[in-house]
Amino acid sequence: MTGDSQKKGGIKEMVAIALPMVVSQACYTAMTFTDRMFLSRLGIDFMNASMVGGLTVFMMMTFFLGLTGYATAVVAQYLGAGQKDQCAVVLTQAVIIAFLAYPLIFFCRPLAYRLFDIFGIMPSQLVPQKLYFDILIGAVIITLLRSCLSAFFSGVGKTKMVMMSGLTAMSVNVIVNYILIFGKFGMPAMGIRGAAYGTIIGSASGLAVLLISYLRKKNFRKFNVSRSFRFNGEVMRKLFHFGYPAGLEMFLNLLAFDVIVMIFHSAGAVAATASTIVFNWDMVSFVPLLGIEVGVTSLVGRYMGAGKPDTAHKATMSGLKLGMVYSALVFILFAGLPGMLAEVFRPAAAGSIFAAALPVTVFMIRLASIYVLAEAVFVVFIGALRGAGDTFWAMFISVALHWVLVPILYVMLKVLNTGLEVAWQAVVGMFFLFSVFVYLRYRSGRWRGISVVKLPKVVSVPGIINDFHEPSDL
Repeated sequence: MTGDSQKKGGIKEMVAIALPMVVSQACYTAMTFTDRMFLSRLGIDFMNASMVGGLTVFMMMTFFLGLTGYATAVVAQYLGAGQKDQCAVVLTQAVIIAFLAYPLIFFCRPLAYRLFDIFGIMPSQLVPQKLYFDILIGAVIITLLRSCLSAFFSGVGKTKMVMMSGLTAMSVNVIVNYILIFGKFGMPAMGIRGAAYGTIIGSASGLAVLLISYLRKKNFRKFNVSRSFRFNGEVMRKLFHFGYPAGLEMFLNLLAFDVIVMIFHSAGAVAATASTIVFNWDMVSFVPLLGIEVGVTSLVGRYMGAGKPDTAHKATMSGLKLGMVYSALVFILFAGLPGMLAEVFRPAAAGSIFAAALPVTVFMIRLASIYVLAEAVFVVFIGALRGAGDTFWAMFISVALHWVLVPILYVMLKVLNTGLEVAWQAVVGMFFLFSVFVYLRYRSGRWRGISVVKLPKVVSVPGIINDFHEPSDL
C-alpha cells in the first residue's frame, strides 16, 4: 500500500473536510445561542418563546432540508465516480425542491398554532412566541436555498465555503440582533421582533456568500454549471429515493423534539426555564458534532462511489476519533462549570422563577456531560450509514430514539410528576441505548453492498493500471 493510499480516509483528510463543517455548525449554534442570551436579558418569557417558536419553524422545514441535504452524499458519489458534470445537476434538482417546498411550509402555519395550543403554553410566553414564529416562517426559502448550496459544497469537499458562509451569517446576525433587540445606534428597541429580523438578515448574508462562490467562473467551468439548469428525472429520483428517509427522519425527529420541549414548557415556568437553558447548552455540545457527521457522510459517500468500502470504513473511524476528542472537551466543561453555564442566562431582573430553576439546571447540565460520548458514537455511525446509502435503517434508529422519549417524558412529567431530574435521567439513558443500536447496524456491514450511483466501466489495457480517480485528483 502506498503512502498516498494510506492517507485516504485518515484523520488528516477527515479534519480537512469536517473541521470547516464543525466551525459552520458552531456558527449556527452561536447565532441561536446569542439570540436567546440577548432575549433572556429582557425576561425569561422571551427567551423561552424564541426557543419554541424558532424550533417549530425549523421543524416545519426539516423534511425538505433532509431531502435536499442528501445532495451531499449524491454529489460526493458522483465526484468519486468521476462524473463531475452531474454534481451541478444534483444542486439544480435540490433548488427545484426548495422552491416547491416554500409555499407548502408557509401554509402550514395553522398547524403550528394548533400545536402550541394543545400543550397549553403560558400566555405570557405564547404571544411573543407566535410573533417570533410568524416572522421567521415567512423567510424559510432563504434557509432552504442555503442548505442546498451547502450540500453541494460539502459534497465536492469545499467545506471551507460552508464555513465562510456560517461565519458571515453569525457575524451579521449577532451585530444586527444586538442593534435591533436593544435599540442601539439610533434604532428603536424591537425586542423579540428584532431577534427574528436579525436571524433572517444573517441567514441571507450566508446565502449570498455561497451563491457568489457557486457562480464564480472557475466553479462554473469545472462543474459545467451552465448546462445544469434543467430538470433531470434520474437525479431527482435518486434524491427522493435515497433522501426521503433522511428528510422524513429529520422531520419526525424535530417534531418529537419540539413536542419534548413543549412537554417541559407545559410543566410550568421553572421547568420551561431550566429546560431551555439546558437545551441551549446541549445544542453547543451536539450541533458541532453534526459537522463531523457531514464530514463522515461526504467521505463515506465519496469512497463508496469510487468502489472502496474499506477506505470508507477508515474514514468512519477517523470521524469517530474526532468526535471523541471533541466530546471529551465538552465533558470537562459541563462537569466542571455547570453553575457558571447556567448563570449566563440570568435575566437583568432575576426573580423567584430563575432562582428556583437554577439548582435544577445545574443538575441537568452536569448529567448531560456523561452522554456526550454517546452522542458522538450516534452521529458518526448514522453519518456513515447515510453516506453509504443505508438511509432507511439510519432513519428507523434515529426516529425510534426520539419517539420513544415522547411518551416516557409525558408520563413521567404529566402523569407521575416525577420531576425534571428523573425525567432528564431517562433522556440520558435512552441516548446510551440507541448509540449501541446504531453501532450494531454499522458493524453488520450491510452498508458495504449498497450502490447509489453506477460506477463507470473501465476498459483494461495490457500494461496499464486502470483505477478510478481519487477526489484529490479531480
